Amino acid sequence: MTAADLPAVLEIDATIESAEHLHIHREGEDLSYVWKMEKRRLREPRTHRHILDDETTFALRQIAGGVEEGIALVAEHDQSIAAAAAARPDAAAGIFRLVDLRVDIDYRRQGLASGLVFQIIQEANQRDFRAVAAIAASDDFPAIELLIKLNFELAGFDSHFKSNHDLLKDSVSLFWYLQLK
Repeated sequence: MTAADLPAVLEIDATIESAEHLHIHREGEDLSYVWKMEKRRLREPRTHRHILDDETTFALRQIAGGVEEGIALVAEHDQSIAAAAAARPDAAAGIFRLVDLRVDIDYRRQGLASGLVFQIIQEANQRDFRAVAAIAASDDFPAIELLIKLNFELAGFDSHFKSNHDLLKDSVSLFWYLQLK
């Protein structure tokens, strides 16, 4: 990806529809509680437009422009950008963090996301990082399925990552890691 590709990347229709989610439930009180997770169907399918926020757009611009270290990739089809991915190193943690992954709705289920993430994994291996990290919402089941398919492991979650009501909204942030060493 180059800085010139950014307008086209911003136009990718990354809308997903999910009929399932990973339900996370807390039982108990004080310091004596357990968390339980299970795959469940949503009452109504949930649609996420996955519009890039300002922070992610800025990160993509910095990586694609060579201002910040990282890798920014695009996949083209008929001379138009069909998918994009970016990751940047977190040297202190020894990991490569996935910043964004998006595939246009018209080009899904063709292996574009897998191919882009595989290239990021290769780059992380070449740079001798210990893992690749990603974050996915518990109600973005297509992302969860992709990460599982690519052998990422669920390493934890944050029930207050985006708001104080993530758990009630069934939209908890899940932290995934692919161990490389």
